[in-house]
Amino acid sequence: MALVSMKEMLIKAKAEGYAVGQFNINNLEWTQAILQAAEEEKSPVILGVSEGAGKYMGGFISVVHMVKGLMESYGTTVPVAIHLDHGSSFAKCKEAIDAGFTSVMIDASHHPFEENVKITSEVVEYAHAKGVSVEAELGTVGGDEDGVIGGIIYADPEECRKMVELTDIDCLAPALGSVHGPYKGEPNLGFKEMEEISKLADLPLVLHGGTGIPTKDIQRSISLGTAKINVNTENQIEATKVIREILDNDKVVYDPRKFLGPAREAIKATVIGKIREFGSAQKA
Repeated sequence: MALVSMKEMLIKAKAEGYAVGQFNINNLEWTQAILQAAEEEKSPVILGVSEGAGKYMGGFISVVHMVKGLMESYGTTVPVAIHLDHGSSFAKCKEAIDAGFTSVMIDASHHPFEENVKITSEVVEYAHAKGVSVEAELGTVGGDEDGVIGGIIYADPEECRKMVELTDIDCLAPALGSVHGPYKGEPNLGFKEMEEISKLADLPLVLHGGTGIPTKDIQRSISLGTAKINVNTENQIEATKVIREILDNDKVVYDPRKFLGPAREAIKATVIGKIREFGSAQKA
């Protein structure tokens, strides 16, 4: 199956009451694991690529060719989107789109609202002309993800309504108490605000910082219109745990496949668990 944008998969997810996972890729093994998990579970999937990870993997063009090559080799049949995570500017979003990404997030949430709207509108105009979906953010997600650092600032429901009205985005990430990276204590999501924003925006909502959120909160978020949930930290933790254990127990191993292969299996198992938790299994 060819790469697709997120738009249709998220509309379907919201209508049918489940969420599609965005799982960030960091290298070949990450991409293999996520594509294999999605195919086995017959789930649509979003491959998230941060600007830092894209650079690490050789650039956006390299990422697209790697994903397409694996999909062809694996005979992938489920819908797959390649999504720029936290695009920092119009220029970066354009670079990703021109390289073949099928979806982008423009994160201008650190700008004043009017500037956020202006930048987001420019991205939407360029992306939609090429059939690429666009995610925008309001408020600030806490924690640190690949250099994107912020304290928790809740999104304003009225600004969310205006953002949708003024920009024609395809999905919205309103910051409502989630964080990037591991949680320190129990997550405290703003469900009242989420419900209000969902009604006002009338678009699929996105939950960043999906690692460590209890299943009951995931289910409640989905019931309130969340159709995309981002996971990265949990895959990183599980992969690193396996690698560390192998290297601690075998001081002479040097073939990277001996520890990266098991790490890939750990990522795959984690993704399968998330796909089932989000309800997207058998939805492709």
